Amino acid sequence: MPSDVPAAARRPATIRTVAPDRPWAWLTAGWRDLMANPQVGFFYGGALTLAGWVLAMLLLWARTAWAILPASAGFFMVAPILAAGLYEASRLREAGQPVTFAACMGGFTRNGGQLAFMGVVLVVLHLFWVRVAALIFMLMFGINFTPSLEALPMAMLRSEMLLPFLIVGTGAGAVLAGAAFAISAVSIPMLVDRPELTAMEAISVSVRAVLANPGAMLFWAGLIVVFTAMAMVPFFLGLALVIPLVGHATWHAYRDLVQA
Repeated sequence: MPSDVPAAARRPATIRTVAPDRPWAWLTAGWRDLMANPQVGFFYGGALTLAGWVLAMLLLWARTAWAILPASAGFFMVAPILAAGLYEASRLREAGQPVTFAACMGGFTRNGGQLAFMGVVLVVLHLFWVRVAALIFMLMFGINFTPSLEALPMAMLRSEMLLPFLIVGTGAGAVLAGAAFAISAVSIPMLVDRPELTAMEAISVSVRAVLANPGAMLFWAGLIVVFTAMAMVPFFLGLALVIPLVGHATWHAYRDLVQA
């Protein structure tokens, strides 16, 4: 367990600075990893696509269609922890070891307790965002705004509060998504790579890496948002490709930004 390793015995992490356009190199390396083991990457992508369908159907069944957008946006917050198996696939390939489904699942157990802690943090952020979105919706449209599911889109379009709702909701979501990105940008692949670390140590390194490379990390976050948003448009189908690509690229971002 990480706590059993003396702090003095842990290798310090040095943050590198990279060019603002460096994310293109991470995507290129991630694409190579995906093509080297497509069965692993597309399995992960397909599973998350299916999860997106299930989530949307549940929200429709619960007659809370308004929550589909914030719940989908919250995906940006929790996706990094779900990609631990992809980080392990890239780590194994980098080390010249066989990449199998069983071996990739080891990404979740190499530092299981600390990864679980990170998962709890990201899920709490996600749930907090959903509650904030619900509060903003009620404040903007009022508690008596209860059109039927079929009439909801047109009712919102006709409301003069639609634009303020989108502005405030987008702003609040951006703040929470930015916080989630800062703490998880390199922390989760780092926990997979270095089982002796704690989640708090990895979060500290991740925030330092983001602050040391504002241009590259802002560009990287923007690419992730654009790619994921485009992937969700055809009813989440594009996630089957985008999730493994971004997951593998995130491993290379970690290796590029952190000298462990």
